Amino acid sequence: MISLQVKKSHSAGFVLMELWCVIAVIAVLIALLLPAVQSAREAARATTCKNNLMQLGIALQNYQMAHLMLPSGTVNSQGPILNQPQGYHVGWVIQILPLLEERVAFQRYDFAKGVYDPVNSEIANYRLTCFVCPSSYLGGYNYAGCQNDVEAPIDSDNQGVFFLNSSIREKDLKDGRAYTIFVGETADGGFLSWTSGTSSTLRNMGTKINQSLASRISSRVAFPYGDSREYQFQNDPMSDSYFDEYEEMVDDNPDGIRESEELTAEDRKSLLRVGGFSSFHAEGAHFSLGDASVRYISQKTDYEILKRLANRQDGNLVGEY
Repeated sequence: MISLQVKKSHSAGFVLMELWCVIAVIAVLIALLLPAVQSAREAARATTCKNNLMQLGIALQNYQMAHLMLPSGTVNSQGPILNQPQGYHVGWVIQILPLLEERVAFQRYDFAKGVYDPVNSEIANYRLTCFVCPSSYLGGYNYAGCQNDVEAPIDSDNQGVFFLNSSIREKDLKDGRAYTIFVGETADGGFLSWTSGTSSTLRNMGTKINQSLASRISSRVAFPYGDSREYQFQNDPMSDSYFDEYEEMVDDNPDGIRESEELTAEDRKSLLRVGGFSSFHAEGAHFSLGDASVRYISQKTDYEILKRLANRQDGNLVGEY
C-alpha cells in the first residue's frame, strides 16, 4: 500500500515537471519567433507604403499626360505660404483625386472656396487611405510633394517639383525623371489636412532624412474644425538667419494671421518653415521618383545626393545611392 502511494507521488511529480518543461520550451520558441513575426509584419506594411507611393506616382504621370503639366503644389494668390488655416491653399493632392479613384470626393469639393472653408470641411476630414502609411502610429497623413532642395518658405521660386502656383512641364525636369524626387514620406504630415497646400503636404530636403528638429507652435494660432492641439513644425537652427528676412512678411501676407500680436519671433518663423522628409521605417524612407518608380533611400545617404534629387534642374550628376 505504501509502495503504491510512493509510486503515485513520483508519477504526479514527474508529470508536473514535464508540463513545466513544455511550457518553458513554448515560451522560448515564442520569444524566438516574435521578432520574426514583427519583422514580417513591418515588411508587409512597408510593401503597402511602397504601393501607396507608386499609386501617387502613376496618378501624377497620368495628370501630366492629360494636362501637359504637373499639378501646382499649392494654389494661392500670393506667397510665401504660411502654415496656418487661412488662405486658398488648394494643394496638389486635391487636383489628382479623380486619378486616385476618388471622383466623388473631387466632385464634392467646392473650388470656389478655400480648403479651410466650412463648405469643404467634409472633404478635409475625409480619410484618404492611400495617403496613410500603415506603419504610422501617430495618425495624420504621411506623404508630401517635394518643394525644394533646401529649407525655404513655400513660394514661386522653389527648385522642387511642387510649390506655389507651379506648373512644371516635361521640359522643366532638366535632370530627368529618374533623378528627381516627386513625393516622399513624412511622419508628421497632414496637421492641416491632406487638402492643404502647406507643410502638411509639401516638404523639402533642408535636412537629412529623419533628422528634422521639431518645434511647436502654440495653439494660440487657431486651427480649423475646432482642433486646438499643438502641432510640430520644422525647426532647423541652421536656417534661422535665412528666415530673418522673411519674418516681416508674416504680417504683410495677404492671407493675414490670427492673433499675431501674441506670436513670438520664433512662432512667426515656424509659420514659414516647411520641414524635411521622415518615416516610421527603420533608418530611411520611401520616395516616388518622376518615373513613378519607388526607392527606399537610407538616411545615411550622402546629403549632397539627397539635395540633387530634390532639385529638378541643378544639372548635377546624382550617381549611385
